[in-house]
Amino acid sequence: MELTPENYYSNEANKEYMSVSQYKDFLKCEAAALAKIDGTYKDIKREALLVGSYVHSALESEEAYDAFRRDNPEIYTVKKELKAPFRAANNMIESILQDDLCNTVLEGEKEVILTADIFGTMWKAKIDVLSRENGRFTDIKTVKGIREKYWNGSKYVSFIQAYQYDVQMAMYAEIERVSGDLSFEYLEPTLLAVSKEEVPDKEIIWFDEALIHEKLSEIEHNMPHILNVKFGNVPATGCGKCNYCKSKKKLSSMTHYLDLLEGL
Repeated sequence: MELTPENYYSNEANKEYMSVSQYKDFLKCEAAALAKIDGTYKDIKREALLVGSYVHSALESEEAYDAFRRDNPEIYTVKKELKAPFRAANNMIESILQDDLCNTVLEGEKEVILTADIFGTMWKAKIDVLSRENGRFTDIKTVKGIREKYWNGSKYVSFIQAYQYDVQMAMYAEIERVSGDLSFEYLEPTLLAVSKEEVPDKEIIWFDEALIHEKLSEIEHNMPHILNVKFGNVPATGCGKCNYCKSKKKLSSMTHYLDLLEGL
């Protein structure tokens, strides 16, 4: 299957290809991941994700920006005015475009689709900005706060680890390497982050090759089981906590009130 901007997110593409989003879905809940691939379940369309897509489209091109606003009427009020989160997003866009270094890392091909055979399956990736001549690629992230701390169950981590953007950047680097010249070194992964605060903060974050190798090793370790689940060789396990699992939940007994804090 040849991927295009029109079919990249289709169920058919998700069945044939692995992606970083799909990989993370399997780590969170195998049952929900399979339901997404089958097309029987979709995540709730959250406004925060729409804000991110709004910013992405504005930084991609005027045509992409116009298309996004046309195709997403829910970003407007009944009076046809932009809702508050998207007016704030305009400040984020302006903050980026007024910064010389941000403009430098945004130079390159936009929304580039790449595929590669890695760890026993075909992977797909859509790179926000690819600049092989400058030896880097850039991904754009809109975040609550760049220096927010997140508890992962054992320690505080940054938004990078909390949302596994380190995994994404490592896998994108490998997909780009394998899809191109295998003798070439990794392109430098850079992440352009801008915050949703009243006065937007921004940073350009880089990742070293040691991180790439560390995360690729983790992915390689996890892939045999994930592929067995994806292709029906072993049953999928539900997490019991996500929206999909809650939608399928059937009660068979009562719960003692002291058990409500189990696992916290």
